[in-house]
Amino acid sequence: MTPLAQRVLTASVLLIGILAVLFAAPMPVAVGVAASVTLLGAWEWSAFLGWKRAAARTTYTVFIALLLAIGEWLVPQVVPLPAVLWVALAWWGLALLWIVRYPTPVPVVLAALAGVLVLVPFWLAMVSILRIPNQGPALTLLALCVVSAADIGAYFSGHRFGRLKLAPQVSPGKTWEGLIGGVLLAGLAAAAGAVLLGLPARVMLPTGLGVAVLSVVGDLTESMFKRNVGAKDSGHLVPGHGGVLDRLDSITAAMPLFALALSWLGLIAG
Repeated sequence: MTPLAQRVLTASVLLIGILAVLFAAPMPVAVGVAASVTLLGAWEWSAFLGWKRAAARTTYTVFIALLLAIGEWLVPQVVPLPAVLWVALAWWGLALLWIVRYPTPVPVVLAALAGVLVLVPFWLAMVSILRIPNQGPALTLLALCVVSAADIGAYFSGHRFGRLKLAPQVSPGKTWEGLIGGVLLAGLAAAAGAVLLGLPARVMLPTGLGVAVLSVVGDLTESMFKRNVGAKDSGHLVPGHGGVLDRLDSITAAMPLFALALSWLGLIAG
């Protein structure tokens, strides 16, 4: 099987699995799957700390699991969800500055903290969207579609028009032309989703544009951490695609903004 065929087959299986979890599985199962995927991401992130021993990596994964449980308990009953989402967006702003200044040293403590800021808000945003009455699964799918549109638009416009490198020190293949194409297609996807789900396009269109930009920051951030430890992929769990984080990197950055927009619309309490 060619690498392209393997990627397409894996993507098809993943799509079927996502649809089944969102629209056929009970909510506790969907939340459990989201938690499991997040913890697989935590295991892979532990490699960015330079840790190779299973015990050390397991400890970090268990630490993230405890933070997910604490977050589930505190948010939004004690800590408002928007506060967590704004912290996440602040982190992604710092990550962008880090990317611009790369190569710079990445201390272990900062790498560990970055994993917390990437994974925990992503998890809280994801489950908050999932639990929206009646529309949760559809809105979650819309968020994933907007991120995918950004990725697809960037791929094709970058291959067709790409000349100006976006972040050559981190990801030499990405271009400004690709970024523009991805942002435009993501905006269209968000606007189309707004029409289908009865959401105000005046909110969802700019949200889609912002999600596209953040998805690129998420991708570049993971690439930066991989380069720091000399890794090509975050893992090998997803045939043809690398690791779980290689599929999640864009989504982890985009989901907090999407959840924040839904909170502005009054769909998420907290």
